[in-house]
Amino acid sequence: MNKPNDIDATLLPEITSTEGTLTQRVHSALKQAILALDFPPGAILRKAPVCERLGVSRAPVADAIARLASEGLVDVVPQSGTRVSYFSMEEIREGVFLREALELAAVAKVARDLTDDQRKRLSRNMRLQELLIEDDDIPGFYQADEEFHGLLMEFTGFRRLNDVAQTVSLQVSRARMLLLPTPGRIAETLAEHRAVFDAISKHDEQGAKDAMRTHLRQLMPRIEKLEQQKPDLFNLSPQPHSEEV
Repeated sequence: MNKPNDIDATLLPEITSTEGTLTQRVHSALKQAILALDFPPGAILRKAPVCERLGVSRAPVADAIARLASEGLVDVVPQSGTRVSYFSMEEIREGVFLREALELAAVAKVARDLTDDQRKRLSRNMRLQELLIEDDDIPGFYQADEEFHGLLMEFTGFRRLNDVAQTVSLQVSRARMLLLPTPGRIAETLAEHRAVFDAISKHDEQGAKDAMRTHLRQLMPRIEKLEQQKPDLFNLSPQPHSEEV
């Protein structure tokens, strides 16, 4: 039986993929739940219910949790337990700074070198975003939003760039999930994406950079306001953990 602050392991996505090691698949499931805020900041992550839900032994779960700790998504206290990390404004600001540097360089290159096939793929993504807004599908829109930025990274031709961008902005991605339900925000996001797409389609490097900068700089003021509204989600002094079961 879960205690009040325990994660709800039933929210974990089932492991259906056969790609990668078992540890990688468990890590992916846990990470997805944390980034989607199904496992909120401060929640206690116990191995036993995770093992039961995913049908795996403790070893891959322990290894996956160690990897999440290295990514800053959980805090592990030996002999005490594991807690989903609180949001850190310092880490979020750093992630926003690094992400902006990467994204501005990426859109400039893509605007310069855009192919017709790449433009079509971006256009399809834009239409998908529009449909998801019509359906009021916030989680779906978040995925399409991530895909839009991922495509821009992919189109630079640098294979590792998207992985680097995802790594440096993990905390930012998690905070963004709290912001999307804000009334009108996804429509504003779509308009900002449209401005980036239009500039890229015209091979306007400076226009693409300006549009992307405008888009990304909407983020920190909103997160700072969120910190004031929901201080319990941001990094507090470490609290004692219950014994791991």
